[in-house]
Amino acid sequence: MWHALKSLAITFMAMAASSLARPLKDTPYTNPILGGWHSDPSCIYVADHDTTFCVTSTFIAFPGLPIYASKDLQNWKHVSNVFNRASQIPSLAETTDQQGGIYAPTLRYHEGKFYLIVSFLGPQVKGLVFSTDDPFRDDAWSEPLEFSVRGIDPDIFWDDDGTVYVTSADNNRIQSYSLDLETGATGPVSYLWNGTGGVYPEGPHLYRKDGYYYLMIAEGGTELGHRETMARSKHRTGPWEPHPANPLLSNKNTTEYFQTVGHADLFQDGHGNWWAVALSTRSGPEWLSYPMGRETVLVPATWEKGQWPVIRPVRGAMQGPLPRSDRGGLKGKGIEGGSFAGDPDKVDFVPGSSLPPHFLYWRFPKDDDDAFTVSPHGHHNSLRIKPSFHNITGDAGFQPSDGTSLILRRQTDTIFTYGVDISFSPRARDEEAGVTLFLTQHQHVDLGIVLLKTDEGKDSLSFRFRPTGRGNFEGPLSTEVVPVPGDWKGERIRLEIQAVSDSQYIFSAAPAGSQGKKKVIGEVDSLVVSGDTGRFTGTLVGAYATSNGGNGSTDAYFSKWRYKGQGQKIDHDVIVPSQD
Repeated sequence: MWHALKSLAITFMAMAASSLARPLKDTPYTNPILGGWHSDPSCIYVADHDTTFCVTSTFIAFPGLPIYASKDLQNWKHVSNVFNRASQIPSLAETTDQQGGIYAPTLRYHEGKFYLIVSFLGPQVKGLVFSTDDPFRDDAWSEPLEFSVRGIDPDIFWDDDGTVYVTSADNNRIQSYSLDLETGATGPVSYLWNGTGGVYPEGPHLYRKDGYYYLMIAEGGTELGHRETMARSKHRTGPWEPHPANPLLSNKNTTEYFQTVGHADLFQDGHGNWWAVALSTRSGPEWLSYPMGRETVLVPATWEKGQWPVIRPVRGAMQGPLPRSDRGGLKGKGIEGGSFAGDPDKVDFVPGSSLPPHFLYWRFPKDDDDAFTVSPHGHHNSLRIKPSFHNITGDAGFQPSDGTSLILRRQTDTIFTYGVDISFSPRARDEEAGVTLFLTQHQHVDLGIVLLKTDEGKDSLSFRFRPTGRGNFEGPLSTEVVPVPGDWKGERIRLEIQAVSDSQYIFSAAPAGSQGKKKVIGEVDSLVVSGDTGRFTGTLVGAYATSNGGNGSTDAYFSKWRYKGQGQKIDHDVIVPSQD
């Protein structure tokens, strides 16, 4: 009996191994795999979990460093935030630069443990290493080990003898040095290969394969000349042999819709297939309108033994050897409320619930006065937002630690509708609550309910549509003020932001539950939230409350938070439906 069972088990194991070894057929898929602001991706396949994990940059947004997991390279579930508590990087509260903060992480797995290495560009530049043995829990991510990083974009690499090396970019040079993961001490610096002459050699990743060290870097800056190049050596410090077919990956000098392709990472999946992830903007070669900023794309690669890798060009419609679709394999995995990338929002702020983990603050939220409260007494199924003294932009006296009462989520679709119901009865002039299309504090478009002083000196409850900044837009911009109709006052009002195309946003208002009475208050071109102060970030949508520097303290209550993607533009004239 035992021999029969043993023989049966061996047969099943052989069948499983045969299934894994069988080549997968190319399956159609579309880019980006992580829509909206997901820049500087780094991914690894971990056999112990039979799962691929990815992370992207978050700059000064909090919580930061989202970890996405996938069983099939198609469905990506948000399973944790590495940076999830203020104690990990307290100086985020003092970071002034709108594009400072967390730059270009690298995610790796070594001997049963996950490591994430990153530069933090705040009041001081710091190197940070987070670690965990459970990537599905926020609280399992460690406080970071701090070390003296050289510049930006650090990569972490274990050599054959177990020595840990960091490779980073500083002063237009790729540098490598050892790192003690117990003490944070770093060793002597070696200068490696700096690329093919393109500006800003950065984003290095070091790989060990078939007796070679392979060094892949980005060149050209995150602009139209962005590209990936590679060199290899028999020794970690060189001499380096450049890839004869450099650049390894780029859409420069093309008319493709996906541009600025670069800052890539390579990984091998559980079936032995190689893939590259990279950032890209959906802008076309004009590179003017790209409100969602730098997004994560996936492309198939091949890497034969002893040879150079070959990566397919980035396109919107692609084919690759994908496993069978498998959302169910991650059921019950990850932080509570974690959703799949691209899923719609249907958030009702039910009593006892927390804010979804993909919601973002701009720096830390103020927690000393319960600025954000789910289902407060007397207002179940709503989010109470206490007004911040400063509005979203702030003024000359604004300090990052002052905070703003602002809660956001990424725009993840070319065409979408976002809306909330607002219950708000301001008592002091200039009190305001509303919705925003946000790129940075210097570049956003707001639709608020605000109490304003009229020319006659009276108070008027009004809708105010107000663009701040102009991005790549060159035409006139104006603030629109429309009185709230008398029969709408004292009632819940629904404010909406719609992207009706890849170039136009419409801001509207209606009595809650009466969409037939909807009024368009303002429109804006996507160029306004493209480039300029937010060229590294991407658009977010969300809700805010402020006294606009006045004496007001009236709370605003937001309910029925909805975000629904309707379409993804994947080529110049091609829009496909967003996933449900």
